[in-house]
Amino acid sequence: MNIRKIKPEDAPVIVDLLEQLGYPNTSSFIDDKIKLLLSNQNEYCMVAEDQFNYVIAFISIHIIPQIALQGDFARISYFAVDEKQRGKGLGKILEEYCTQIARERNCDRIELHSHSRREKAHKFYFRQGYTDSPKYLVKKL
Repeated sequence: MNIRKIKPEDAPVIVDLLEQLGYPNTSSFIDDKIKLLLSNQNEYCMVAEDQFNYVIAFISIHIIPQIALQGDFARISYFAVDEKQRGKGLGKILEEYCTQIARERNCDRIELHSHSRREKAHKFYFRQGYTDSPKYLVKKL
C-alpha cells in the first residue's frame, strides 16, 4: 500500500468513498474542496493506493494551532476505507500515519467526531487507543 497526497484526479473515487460514509451528492463541489485542501498548509488529505495504484482509502487530517496550550490538535475530519477493503488493516495503517503527522506537527492529541450510528468505527477507534469525550456542541449556520 502507498500513501500519498490527494490529487484533483482522485475526485471520483473520493466521491464514492464519501457516499459509502453516507455523504451523497458531493460531486458538484468536490473539485473545489480538493483544491482548497491542497492549498492549506495545515491540511493533510491523503489517499491510500493498492498495488495497482487504485485509491482504496483516504484520510483528511487538519492541524489546529492552540493559543493556550503548548501542543496543538490534529483532527481527523474524514476517514474512509473502501467497503470491499475493510478488515485488512488499512485503517490501522492510515491512523498510524495520522499519529505520525500529529507528532511531527507538535500535536498532543488527535480528535475526531464520529456519529453515534457508526458503531463499527467506534470499536476501531477504541482499539487504536481513543477514548470517549462526550461533550460536542454544534451550531448550524
